[in-house]
Parts: sequence; C-alpha cells; structure tokens
Amino acid sequence: MFRKGSDLARPKRNFSPEYREEAVKLVIETSRPVSQVAKELGINAGTLANWVNAYRRAHAGEEPELTVDERARLKEQEREIRELQMEIAFLKKAAAYFAKEQR
Repeated sequence: MFRKGSDLARPKRNFSPEYREEAVKLVIETSRPVSQVAKELGINAGTLANWVNAYRRAHAGEEPELTVDERARLKEQEREIRELQMEIAFLKKAAAYFAKEQR
C-alpha cells in the first residue's frame, strides 16, 4: 500500500490506548507544544494532535483541582488585578481633571 506523495510505503503503526494516553498527558500536563512532544516520541504531530483533541472532547468539563500553590498564585494575581484596576481608575480621573484644567 502506497501513500500519496511517497514512493516507499511506511507500515501503519498501531499504538496501544495506554501509549496514546501517556502521549496526551505529556502534552496536557506539561503544556508543551504537540509538535515538540510528537518529535520526541517519533510520531506524527497530526496524529498526536488528533489524540489530544479527542481526549479534550471526551473530558470536557473535568477540571483538575487547583493545588495549594496554584490557589495562592491565583489569589495573588486577583489582588494585583484589583490594585491595577484602582490605579487605572485613579489615573483616568486625574487625566480628566488635568484635561479640564488645560482648557
């Protein structure tokens, strides 16, 4: 059996469900690009992307619990956002005040 654009046929490789799951976890849990993980594993990036997409569809809505460190980081970022929003509001008021004063 020959594939399009190739003079030599490559045998179709079959991967176990366990192998597929481990490959998908490498992408999802490490947040590394599909192409990088696929290259490391010696598989086609498109194939791995299909596995990842199928996994995400099958597990939609299943969010892992946040770790203690992630929760702390989230709280810190939320606090920082609130502070920045207050600073922006103040700067807008100050800019409006000085714009009126210039006229």
